[in-house]
Amino acid sequence: MALNLHLLRIFYTVVDTQSFSKAAETLFISQPAVSKAVRELERQLDLALIERGARPVRGVHLTEAGRALHEHARSIFALERVALEDVRARVGLQRGSLTIGASTTVGGFWLPRYLSAFMRRFPEVPPDLRIGNTHTISQALLDCHLDLAVVEGSVEDPRIASTHWHDDALLLVAAAGSELVARRRVAPADLSANVWLLREPGSGTREVADRFLREHGVTPRHTVEIGSNAAIARVVAEGAGIALLPAMMVADLIALKRVMRVPYRKDESVSRPLFVLQLKDRPLSPAATAFRALLDQSPSARL
Repeated sequence: MALNLHLLRIFYTVVDTQSFSKAAETLFISQPAVSKAVRELERQLDLALIERGARPVRGVHLTEAGRALHEHARSIFALERVALEDVRARVGLQRGSLTIGASTTVGGFWLPRYLSAFMRRFPEVPPDLRIGNTHTISQALLDCHLDLAVVEGSVEDPRIASTHWHDDALLLVAAAGSELVARRRVAPADLSANVWLLREPGSGTREVADRFLREHGVTPRHTVEIGSNAAIARVVAEGAGIALLPAMMVADLIALKRVMRVPYRKDESVSRPLFVLQLKDRPLSPAATAFRALLDQSPSARL
């Protein structure tokens, strides 16, 4: 047996208004349709719900089964109202959740101003930022653990919509006291003679570094993998190797003269694209839509 919620709503309205005609007005249907619906509900349940005696008493009088069903209907439609109120609040961003995924550099240097702007505008929807490499973040998006993601590097998966966002400049850096930074020009052989500090496979930074080494014919004598650009920058500052790192990340270390740019083909800039990712078949929530609108604004815009 399945309970027909449409018929139940009509029965509930009849009882609440104590009138078949008022129920019809409330539901914008005809009075015969209301009477037919109540009879059909009784037929489906095989129960009499309304007393139809000859007593000239006004109003709707319920059987014992009718009273019990009315109480259940009250609870059902009360939950419906709560659900609708919750949905309206989420649409209006008066409550809800937002989970953003980001690769390390994006999360640490690009997104803070956007997150701050979102929190000022929608204080009842605190965002949750998940950090990982590009591969990890794209997998979390596919697993529906994230609403939206912003990463560096390409993501080749037909289930993910990838939209170019900005370009992130990278610099080839070494410790300030390194002999490399003291030279007027550095050749590929000089780069090959050094230790290269690299991110792990799956990282957008690693993808760009591998392409740089390949395109410039650089074969490092030794490489060390470190799972954080920030950690790599600190290791570079200690003179343990060289690295290709996001300009945003090393700006403070360059200002403090802890690291310096290696003078290699100054006319050639290195950058990597940043992408906004979302699932193709999953509509954005109201909160994610609002955050995406912030991301679409110019980096120089006042948020």
